[in-house]
Amino acid sequence: MRRIAAERRASVALGPPGVNVTPLRETSEKPYTEAPLPPSSPNFNLPPNLASEVPLQLKIVHYPHPVLRHVSRPLKRVDAELRDMISQMFDLMYEHEGVGLAANQVDLPYRVFIANVTGDPDVKDAEAVFINPVLSGGKGQAEGEEGCLSIPGVYGPVVRKEKIHVTAYNLAGEEVSAELDGLFARVVQHETDHLDGRLFIDRLTAAHAADVRDALEEFEIAFDSQRGTGEIPSDEAIAQRLRDLESVRT
Repeated sequence: MRRIAAERRASVALGPPGVNVTPLRETSEKPYTEAPLPPSSPNFNLPPNLASEVPLQLKIVHYPHPVLRHVSRPLKRVDAELRDMISQMFDLMYEHEGVGLAANQVDLPYRVFIANVTGDPDVKDAEAVFINPVLSGGKGQAEGEEGCLSIPGVYGPVVRKEKIHVTAYNLAGEEVSAELDGLFARVVQHETDHLDGRLFIDRLTAAHAADVRDALEEFEIAFDSQRGTGEIPSDEAIAQRLRDLESVRT
């Protein structure tokens, strides 16, 4: 989610810090211990020969890249590679002035997103990581303008639940939960939509969708051009890559 849309809602409460991750990025002097998540099968260790296949240099993909419509699969464990990916995601989010970023926005099929509703990299206490998030108990409705780092420059009003309950795992592999409202609740709903293959433009009214149609067509033209030059692979190749990555940690 883009920061500029969030700034237009600056008076909204940020919600409780119940899902903050401390520390977010451990120093190299502190040894890291892998933290397992509840497995969906008896054996959920990472195959050593596949762990190195996870891309180390991430970048944000733009609409209409197929990965943005991919439904993310739950992670089975937190490990050093995942922590590195999440660290890179924070760097990218701040670089592009965002307040939230989901894994499939950086071409990864994992059910994880990050957030910092202040958008300020110096406010570490506001940084949060949500692994395998589950939303429940939505109350009320509120309309607010939203944008997306995968559709830069496009904004529109979206109706969301005003208050939500979220349960997720943090980077220590611990289950955390919190009641969120205001901007924090909106960001969490926006990013969870990403993990389900849904974009904020899908929630626009017909009239507002028409307002952004021309801008979306420009993204589609650019995507087709990149695919024509081979910069973006075929849908089949993308789907196979996502399956390969899923076999590593989901």
